[in-house]
Formats: sequence, structure tokens, C-alpha cells
Amino acid sequence: MDKRGQLRVGVYVDVSNIAQNGGFGMQYDVLREFACRNNGVAIRLNAYVAYDEDMAKTNSEYRMKSANFHSILRDFGYKVIVKIVKWYVDELGNKYGKSNADLDMAVDALMQSERLDYVLMVTGDGDFVQVVRALQNRGCRVEVLAFKNVSHDLRNEADVFTSGYLVPELFPVDHQKENGKNIVRGVCYSFFPEKGYGFMRYMNNPGGALWITDSRKTESAYGTAFVHSSQFPASIDMHTLPNREQIFEFELKDVKDKGMQAENIKPVYHY
Repeated sequence: MDKRGQLRVGVYVDVSNIAQNGGFGMQYDVLREFACRNNGVAIRLNAYVAYDEDMAKTNSEYRMKSANFHSILRDFGYKVIVKIVKWYVDELGNKYGKSNADLDMAVDALMQSERLDYVLMVTGDGDFVQVVRALQNRGCRVEVLAFKNVSHDLRNEADVFTSGYLVPELFPVDHQKENGKNIVRGVCYSFFPEKGYGFMRYMNNPGGALWITDSRKTESAYGTAFVHSSQFPASIDMHTLPNREQIFEFELKDVKDKGMQAENIKPVYHY
């Protein structure tokens, strides 16, 4: 911690991995707020981006969008590490590009960790498992955040894994306030198939403690909603619930004298 008692935070974002695996459109200002939620101060905010120079020479739209995206990241306080895409041809004559940001991201995180208390790795790439272990051995708490196609080993190695779909406003729901509806994402953490009901958990306070799952406690990051089996689509087998691996999107309703209830549930992703 620093002299003010604030956690020293480092955020390392594998931008290409996130964009290609469900996180295109992620809000980087919200990511920063989430990373610093526990009285943290951002010491390092690194975003590793791939840039195709060949495409930029012939595609002005790509060039302008890339420059604008990099500027937005810098506005939010991120250091943009640009990795130039290099093109190769395999034995079958197929052309493929690589930007190889992984090595830079791993080395930077390890070298800079000496002055950090907490590291958020924003990637689903299993190649970072050893990096997570090394950071933990240096005394850092390491969390991982990603969307789709997340390495099982990486999730298990992290001190905490958070699905990017669950953090409010990080990946906005397009129709969140449509017709006055309150749409959120969450998991079914408790269900009784024989009784036909259960409970959904959703994150409603990103500044709260992720480990306090009892939503009755003010320090918790979560809210809880009652759910009846009739609100799930027919494709969901009730006997597979509860399942914290399945992310759902649902309408949240405050029913008088009954509290929060989840309705019109749709599956989003299954880890």
C-alpha cells in the first residue's frame, strides 16, 4: 500500500484477445473504476494493442479508427503499447499475422509488480497461467477478467475470476433501459427443481466486496432476485441448475411485498 493506505493497482489488458472473444466494445473507463474499487490507486494501466501497418497504408478508415481508439485509451489514463502485426506464410501457403503482445505484457507485469499490491489481468489466454503464479509468488493478489473462451486453468489459477459480462456498464446491455425495463446479467446460484424456483445473483455494486455473496450485507457487491422456473427458456434443463458457469441476462422487477424477481431470462454464455 502507499502512504495513504491505498492499494497500488496494476491493470494489464490484452486488447486483441478481449476484442476477439466477446469483449469488443468494452468500456475502459468502467474497467479502471472496477480495478480500483477497493480504495485502489492506478499505478499502471497498460493496454496492449495490435496494429496492422500494411492495412493502415491502404485503409484510411482502419487508420483513423485505430488512432481514435488509442486516443480514447490515453484519455482514460492507459499507456498504449502498440505491437505491429507481422505477416507470415505457413507451409500450405496461407498468410497469417501475429503481433505477439503476450511476451511484452508478461514481462511488464512481472517487472512492475514490485510496486503493486493488486494486479488485474484482462485476458482469457491460458499462456498467462505461469505469469499469474509468478505474480502471486511476488506477493501480489491477482484477478482475471475476461468474456468468452477463457482458459479453464487461467480461471482456476487467479485469486478471483470475474466474467466481464457481470460487471455493470463494462459491457453495456443495448436494451437495458428499453421501455423502462431494468436488464441485468447474473447467475443462478440456488435452485430447487422439484419446487420450481430458485435465486439469481447479479452484481449491482461494483465497488463492493466480491467475496461477500450475502446480498443482505451492505458491503456486498451483489443483489439477489427470486426466480420461477417458468421464466427460463425451454432450452434450459432445470436439473442443471444451480450453475455458476452459466451467465444469464434477465429483467429485474421490484414486486411489491415480494422483493426483486427475475423475469424473461435469456442465456448469454456458458464457461
